[in-house]
Amino acid sequence: MRYLARADADFARVLKEVGHPVRREMPTGFGGLMRSIVGQQVSVHAARSIWLRLEAAVPSMEPAEFLAQNDEQLRAVGLSGAKVRYGRSLATDVVEGRIDFSALDDLDDAAAIAMLTQAKGIGPWTAEIYLMFAHGRPDIMPGLDLGLVVAAQHLKRLRKRPDAKRLLKIAEAWRPWRSAAALLLWHYRRSMPDWGPKPLKEDIKVGKKAK
Repeated sequence: MRYLARADADFARVLKEVGHPVRREMPTGFGGLMRSIVGQQVSVHAARSIWLRLEAAVPSMEPAEFLAQNDEQLRAVGLSGAKVRYGRSLATDVVEGRIDFSALDDLDDAAAIAMLTQAKGIGPWTAEIYLMFAHGRPDIMPGLDLGLVVAAQHLKRLRKRPDAKRLLKIAEAWRPWRSAAALLLWHYRRSMPDWGPKPLKEDIKVGKKAK
């Protein structure tokens, strides 16, 4: 964070306003990437609830045990039909060797993202989030993340929200610590007056099933 404060006066200002973000981590391997899938397009609260139920159903969080569950069992924990398919695709890719988590640390960011996005349902955003929080990659900037886009607009006092291309251009000044910059931007976004996670349809469905 000290590097970012020296490199960008706007970050120095934000650090004084909102303080340092909390470091975030997630497990490596199939479980970590599956957790990223669970978190797609749902609130943090809903994702946490679904994940806890999935862990109870698949304690080892190994691909083979996940594949042993039928669709009804996986839907019962709160996974949508699409996420069941994505999880099965990922588990199959791991079992059959197309995705090798042990090889990730030998790959650069682009090659690691290319390997992970072979699986259905794993797009660049999911792969980038996984690499940031599971493998501690220091120089990732998920340009498609809406929270980062909004925070960057406010940080730089832009009249319009930047698209992914412009956000990545702005973030060039934050290399080689763009992951830390993303953490600080998310932290800044949560401090904004209009911040307030709204319930999504997925949250409502999960809530009904949990009763």
